[in-house]
Amino acid sequence: MKVAIIPGNGAGDVFMANWYGWAHEKINRLPGVTADLRNMPDPITARENIWIPFMRDKMSCDESTIIIGHSSGAEAAMRFAEKYKVKGIILVSACVTDLGDENERESGYYNRPWEWDKIKTNTEFIVQFGSTDDPFIEWDEHQQVADGLQPEFHKFSDRGHFMNSVFPELINVVKSKLS
Repeated sequence: MKVAIIPGNGAGDVFMANWYGWAHEKINRLPGVTADLRNMPDPITARENIWIPFMRDKMSCDESTIIIGHSSGAEAAMRFAEKYKVKGIILVSACVTDLGDENERESGYYNRPWEWDKIKTNTEFIVQFGSTDDPFIEWDEHQQVADGLQPEFHKFSDRGHFMNSVFPELINVVKSKLS
């Protein structure tokens, strides 16, 4: 089983950002699982036409992969699952619009409708984490993802944009999906 952690957009080493490196280490300790986390190409804009081929060709995301996407990485996970079969997607701080931000608009994820049915058809499971106090994404955006995908939904009121250094609930979900 493979797990690919797709970070949000930004700069710097993803192993030192948020919970990514911590989760990578924890998942790699699970029996029979390999986690992949990489500094993504085009890390600031996170363009779909760069990230999706990178996920497919360099990270080898396929039907045996669980993709964990955070923020822009969640949108990448959803767009990937529109095109390709994956084991499952775990979305953290997902949204459906560019939030009025030009950099987000340039990423290309938001220039067409979301194909919820294709995403659901191409995944065995979908899990979503969202927090009502997210400072970057209005709750309505989280809710639109939930309405479209009908995921296993983990709603919080005190996690902001999930930028903590640890994320134990994520590991618990990964473990539950592996059994």
